[in-house]
Amino acid sequence: MRIIAGVDEVGRGSLVGPVYAGAVILNKSINKKLLKDSKILSKKKRVELYFYIKKNSIWAIGQASIKEIEKMNILHASLLAMKRAIIKLKKKPSLVLIDGNKLPDLKNYNLKCIVKGDQKISSISAASIIAKVSRDKFITTLSKKFRNYGWDTNSGYGTKKHLSAIKKFGITKYHRKTFSPISNLK
Repeated sequence: MRIIAGVDEVGRGSLVGPVYAGAVILNKSINKKLLKDSKILSKKKRVELYFYIKKNSIWAIGQASIKEIEKMNILHASLLAMKRAIIKLKKKPSLVLIDGNKLPDLKNYNLKCIVKGDQKISSISAASIIAKVSRDKFITTLSKKFRNYGWDTNSGYGTKKHLSAIKKFGITKYHRKTFSPISNLK
């Protein structure tokens, strides 16, 4: 029996925090019609599906830290987060479908890129949901300490409110200092 895992990352374009990746092996009983790319779902629906997926699949989360992002760049950090998520799965998949056009460096795994996979493959959609909700929870917790930046609503992305707060209050230790416009503030 083939065991297929879907993998996706979230937080690449954020100015704050680690990048997350989800890896998901769906149970046969899961309703695949419910699974969509996390970006097109409402926050409420994403959270509902997050619990549904966790209950009806084998899943794992991987991260790459701000330091790793700054040291190796966001692409390589995203691939590292994916690698960590895949390795953490409790079952080794016979095929790993990865959203995008780049593969993590992972020996002894059958990996395949799927461009726009989060829109085409239900296990990748599930991985995007698991990763997005997990990262959003982390950023929302951070936002309680740093209320001025609006992270609870913008997830650390460069919205008008966030950029205005950076100008007014400066950067935090959670900001990615190599990302523009933060890198221009030094």
